[in-house]
Amino acid sequence: MHYPVEVFIGTIRDYEGSRPSAIAKVQVDGELTLTERGLAGDEQAEKKIHGGPERALCHYPREHYAEWMREFPDQADLFYAPAFGENLSTHGLTEKEAFIGDIFRWGEALIQISQPRSPCFKLNDHFGIADMSSRMQSRGKVGWLYRVIAPGQVSSDAPLELVSRLSEVSVQEAAAIAWHMPFDEEQYHRLMSAAGLSTSWTRTMQKRVLSGKIEDNSRRLWGKSRGVSAV
Repeated sequence: MHYPVEVFIGTIRDYEGSRPSAIAKVQVDGELTLTERGLAGDEQAEKKIHGGPERALCHYPREHYAEWMREFPDQADLFYAPAFGENLSTHGLTEKEAFIGDIFRWGEALIQISQPRSPCFKLNDHFGIADMSSRMQSRGKVGWLYRVIAPGQVSSDAPLELVSRLSEVSVQEAAAIAWHMPFDEEQYHRLMSAAGLSTSWTRTMQKRVLSGKIEDNSRRLWGKSRGVSAV
């Protein structure tokens, strides 16, 4: 399968009443350098929770925007890629069709899906919608993140080509296991067994198995403190 792609990068900006962020991205055309840390020229404000080798690229399905427009008609002009801070935007590839561990060829590079995106409170500020991150998570319309397993030159003219599928856990299922099921040790082990799952998600699922508890995600979703959870 081949998926034409639009590409976006952003730099860190200051926002009144909120923390600095690089969520506001701009479309770029032509050839770019992709390293293990992401696209040349793309920045992350808080590297502890954004970016890094296992979160080098963010992908958000473009078809989700129509639903957000219908839900928030007064803010419809906000819901166009890359409003969710994504680096990659496609049609025809959603959380249902994308699987943990999927490897795509993109130009000279190879990239691998590592985890669903974990929405955070900055999206609430970005859209001016108090519960935007919670809405994304509850509906599973979160997109996903990639690690770069082979850096190289990439381009907006080069499609994503699926070259290997390593697990049977879709991004949609991974999000459901993490956020929408009661405590379920069997499902946590199923998710941890998905080849390519990020270290942070593996760690969180293992902590649940050991503790018998699901961690509190309210800080990530609502920004009630400066800390955020791993998932």
